[in-house]
Amino acid sequence: MIMSTYRQPGTIVTDRTFSVPLDHSRPDGDQIEVFAREVVAAGKADANLPYLLFLQGGPGSASPRTVGREKWLDRALEDYRVLLLDQRGTGRSSRITARSLAGLKPQEQADYMALFRADSIVLDAELIRREVTGGAPWSVLGQSFGGFCTVTYLSYAPHGLREAFLTGGLPGLDTRPEDVYRLTYQTVARRTAAHYERYPEDVARARDIAEYLASHETRLPDGTPLTVEAFQSIGIMFGQGTGSHQLHYLLEDPFDADGGIADALLHQLLPRISFASHPLYAVLHESCHAHAGEATGWAAARVRAELPEFDFDPSGSEPLLFTGEMIYPWMVTGDPSIAPLREAAELLAERDSWPALYDPSRLAANEVPAAAAVYYDDMYVPREFSVQTAAAIRGLKPWVTNQYEHDGLGVSAGKVLDRLIDLTRGEI
Repeated sequence: MIMSTYRQPGTIVTDRTFSVPLDHSRPDGDQIEVFAREVVAAGKADANLPYLLFLQGGPGSASPRTVGREKWLDRALEDYRVLLLDQRGTGRSSRITARSLAGLKPQEQADYMALFRADSIVLDAELIRREVTGGAPWSVLGQSFGGFCTVTYLSYAPHGLREAFLTGGLPGLDTRPEDVYRLTYQTVARRTAAHYERYPEDVARARDIAEYLASHETRLPDGTPLTVEAFQSIGIMFGQGTGSHQLHYLLEDPFDADGGIADALLHQLLPRISFASHPLYAVLHESCHAHAGEATGWAAARVRAELPEFDFDPSGSEPLLFTGEMIYPWMVTGDPSIAPLREAAELLAERDSWPALYDPSRLAANEVPAAAAVYYDDMYVPREFSVQTAAAIRGLKPWVTNQYEHDGLGVSAGKVLDRLIDLTRGEI
């Protein structure tokens, strides 16, 4: 284990790097590095505090790069040492990119990336826990996909947990990707309608942009084609608390004097459409919902084919519908940062040899104190499935709320985490 320590405002931070097996079924095989950042309140550096492992949303996103005691971290540091884990393949944890896999054939790339799901992340965490705590159980906070990982943790290694907190991350235990998308398409359609009711002028602006894109080849600054479908995908913003307002500002001045899409807008759209910073999200997203013996088969695209209302008709007058957290094959082939992985992505979409992520019988016998924030109008993780899963995990206390969107943990200044802590301790 490699360590380095430094100070930030109100905190002491230690960067830690661990070695774990690439394939946990072959512990003596190839090893990869996993990075975690330990944060403790400056006045409690010598205190015997329990650890709280934070599992970030994604998949494929590194842990947040915090400064001091910002956001939910301020509340967490009252009771814990916090370990911000870069899940394997992200951040400083043997990060996966198209270049890092360039020496492998497509099947080898697919086999490699298949080892970067929640099951492997949990097994990484268990090895790290034994090294960090000396074997004592720790607490876990899972946001979004990190919550999916937490349910896997409760299934695979509940002995490693003293308590579990989940925010916007209770997955359906037996739902297929199609089940998820049939609900989330409905939700994003409602969010689009609500956005247009809030900002009526955006109806014409969005149509004008789509009409232009339908008849003019347009590219983002990195060369990614900006098609109508790519433009629609920024509707993923609707799932965040201020997303509708931010999207409105994107649309308020979309054209340059020559009638083309404004350079400023193209640059603003780039990080919302490109996967350069999180390539695993594109190739592994649907596998979050994959079950043993079943291929995902580009489920979002298949379900969209059932919903012609999402197809833009330049000659019509219907408002443009945006889409949400859906991954389509063209996202991989059109993005220069991940296009070299297109064959591997196809192989992963066809893959049916996924290990089970959840153990319903073990969850039904759960003894780990647990609480979950279920966001009533969550656009990414359907409430309907989350509530079912909450009932299937013995002792888990759900808090169903419409006070926050999917990003409630980050925007609530610790209020969401504080409530979950109180729930697990029986103080509510």
